[in-house]
Amino acid sequence: EDGSRKRGWGLVVTAGVGGTLVALYAVVTPFVTPALRRVCLPFVPATSTQIQNVLKMLENRSGTVVDIGSGDGRIVIAAAKRGFKAVGYELNPWLVWYSRYCAWRDGVHQNTKFYISDLWKVSFSHYKNVVVFGVPQMMPQLEKKLEEELQCNARIIACRFPFPCWIPDHTTGEGIDTVWAYDLKHS
Repeated sequence: EDGSRKRGWGLVVTAGVGGTLVALYAVVTPFVTPALRRVCLPFVPATSTQIQNVLKMLENRSGTVVDIGSGDGRIVIAAAKRGFKAVGYELNPWLVWYSRYCAWRDGVHQNTKFYISDLWKVSFSHYKNVVVFGVPQMMPQLEKKLEEELQCNARIIACRFPFPCWIPDHTTGEGIDTVWAYDLKHS
């Protein structure tokens, strides 16, 4: 009887440790795997100044706003609060679920959508306002993709890192809060 009791506790401890490790793996993996990709895409939250600078670049604009790499949804939610329909694409499912919760909590869930998706597999052709929090290694490829997909009169807003070949039409902020706006003019 004493041996079966010890065996029972052993199973409980093993199950508890195993369950904890599986849960930890499920939570941590979406945050770590972007760093292991060919182009490292870490989650770095937007500052409130960056968000205000993005909103400044969206003044007098219409159409849906899309945030590529929307993270925790701060920009999408801020744009929705300003009356835009706003969409976010993010690889990390935990951040997408958190974004959906925050949009619901802030009362703008009817004007927001968040998708778990790889930006390279999405067409942005039907958006007129694109916000990008990229890293320098991805900006040349993304510049080409957006130029091929977007219509004339689209505005691309780059945060933290500018596009390498385009000349910005507008710039605001300084340091890490700098935002560059590019207005596509091709037909």
